[in-house]
Amino acid sequence: MTHEKSGVAIAVDVGGTGIKCALVDSAGEVRRTQRYPTGRERGPDVVVDTIVGVAADLTTAAWLDGLTPVAVGVVVPGIVNEAAGVAEWSANLGLRDVPLRDLVAKQVGLPTALGHDVRAGALAEARLGAGRTTRRMLFVAIGTGIAGGFVVDGRVDPGAHGASGEIGHVVVRTGADARDCECGGRGCLEAYSSAAAIGRAYGADGVSAAEVAARAAAGEPRAAAVWAEAVDALADGLLAGIALFDPRVIVLGGGLAEAGQILLDPLMHALEQRRTFHRLPIIARAELGDEAGCQGAAILALDLVRADW
Repeated sequence: MTHEKSGVAIAVDVGGTGIKCALVDSAGEVRRTQRYPTGRERGPDVVVDTIVGVAADLTTAAWLDGLTPVAVGVVVPGIVNEAAGVAEWSANLGLRDVPLRDLVAKQVGLPTALGHDVRAGALAEARLGAGRTTRRMLFVAIGTGIAGGFVVDGRVDPGAHGASGEIGHVVVRTGADARDCECGGRGCLEAYSSAAAIGRAYGADGVSAAEVAARAAAGEPRAAAVWAEAVDALADGLLAGIALFDPRVIVLGGGLAEAGQILLDPLMHALEQRRTFHRLPIIARAELGDEAGCQGAAILALDLVRADW
């Protein structure tokens, strides 16, 4: 199926507090962006109504801009059954078993894809960002939580139950002092190396992971110790990913990746110390920043209708 060059995807990236939206053409060019509050404090029904309404509003905006909307891509956090188009569970949004794809498609009258936000980010980085020159890429987003996606030849496998890529819940620490994780387990990577975990470990109110990184770089002993612990745990988690997937490139996204070399240099050193038979991949920072989710949503949408994307 082909469309004129003015064809655009309606891309909707739903986060816990905000919704990032864009009109994206088949060359990956963003033609319009908008942001809305998610409204999760008003309950899951309001969240669903907001997502559907945002998709409809952006469809109208495309026509007013002289563009032809051809498909919609919506990405959300949580457990997503992409084949069925169902948001099965999302703690951040309060959603459970919501047929979000069909609700949006019915409202806007366009082919619609539903995806997972981090796997969509992985897809975008693989096709348009830091992984575009390789066939095999592991994307790991490190923010409030940690999740990832393994991409082969521009495709991300969602897993049998829509839960692939949950590298944040690989156990990296054991014993009586292993930290509790919000998943209900103990010793998970997310409990040591996420931005939230780093802030908690530092123990000062209002000090973010970015500030801990800056203080570590400046030589503050407490910050340096917390940062080293987080990097060591991240190396253990990534080594598990390397053993399982053997990626050519690992792309690190999310807020923590913005720390740059203070993260990448000790991380590569830690991986070198730990590896045995492993061939280490290139470790790179994500290139698309917080637009990766929107770009990924657009790719999911255009993959529905374009064979030449």
